[in-house]
Amino acid sequence: MADSREDMEVPGVEVRIIGKSKGKGLFAVKAFKKGDIVFEERPLVCCQFAWNSAYGYLACDFCMRPLETAEENARRLSNNKNLVLPYPHCCSTKRESHCECASCGVQYCSIECRDEAWRQFHRTLCLQSRSKDGAHPLEQLNEAWKQMHYPPETASIMLMARMLATVQQADDKEGAFHLFMQLCHQTVNEEEEIAHKLLGDQFRGQLQLLRELMSQAFNDNSVNHWLTPEGFRSLVALVGTNGQGVGTSPLSQWVKHTSDLMISSEERQELDSFIDKLYEDLDEEAGGFLNNEGSALYALQSSCNHSCEPNAVPTFPYSNFQLVMCATQDIASGDEICVSYLDDCALERSRHSRQKILRENYLFVCHCRKCEAQLGDLDVTSEEETDEDESD
Repeated sequence: MADSREDMEVPGVEVRIIGKSKGKGLFAVKAFKKGDIVFEERPLVCCQFAWNSAYGYLACDFCMRPLETAEENARRLSNNKNLVLPYPHCCSTKRESHCECASCGVQYCSIECRDEAWRQFHRTLCLQSRSKDGAHPLEQLNEAWKQMHYPPETASIMLMARMLATVQQADDKEGAFHLFMQLCHQTVNEEEEIAHKLLGDQFRGQLQLLRELMSQAFNDNSVNHWLTPEGFRSLVALVGTNGQGVGTSPLSQWVKHTSDLMISSEERQELDSFIDKLYEDLDEEAGGFLNNEGSALYALQSSCNHSCEPNAVPTFPYSNFQLVMCATQDIASGDEICVSYLDDCALERSRHSRQKILRENYLFVCHCRKCEAQLGDLDVTSEEETDEDESD
């Protein structure tokens, strides 16, 4: 486990207390230019989404590095078994380093990831004694979650299980528990009279079932706080408000590496045409579901507040769980580093729609410069947004 967030010293940034309404924020203590790396960070815990894994998106069970080759990935997503990618040496997947847990068969990209997972949480979660009928509490927990949360996924019950297992396996259990509890875990924002949408009355039965299954899987005093009704609600809220999406792809890595090839202009034009056609085929077959997708908790990234006009963006250039925060505009020393909790599509929606998503998922009303400038705008900008809001 990493050190506690207050003890983290990352050159160029620092966490500051802002006040009761916003809590903490991340601030620059030096200037950054657009495109600069602000910081890099490994997660406290990471997990692939349940349906993403079930649909055959193969990723390392620890770091989420892809286990498919770029060609295998492209063939599966395009439904074309005869597809051949040129320049195969641009694929970064290294099959020779792959391995698995000897007890349960979970796959990893390397021995190092397998051993780190075992030391942090997998020793507790390993289903080496699971029954053939899927009766192990953790399997039941995962299946129950899948039936409640269909794609597109935004959270994972197994991320919560890994949190409990991490605390249970830690030498300093109190310190590990405190590290997670530093992340925002309020179930309601009383000042704004907002409750997290996953904790509403319509989910009461679901939460009770999930808590019962989680309790069957864990029997350790160090995690009992999270297994009470209110403790489990805070656990769900913690993951719901702090979870950072992680996406990895062997194909995108291949495309990135081909852009660095020293080839003739004719070969470049042919390659670009091939890639354009490939992505058209992928869009037709798989739509937007191209990546290995999951969620992770980061100590430093979780300090970044939201803005509808962010000055930084989290990226995953190594195609694993290593987060790289990049400046999207110049940042002066003393400026707050803000990211968007919304995807690009949601950012383009009306102030009303953005506020609705932020209230239900992150328990706050946004007062960023863009939202304040749009205070007088109509509640919705199109019939499509109205329909989407009503269906939420």
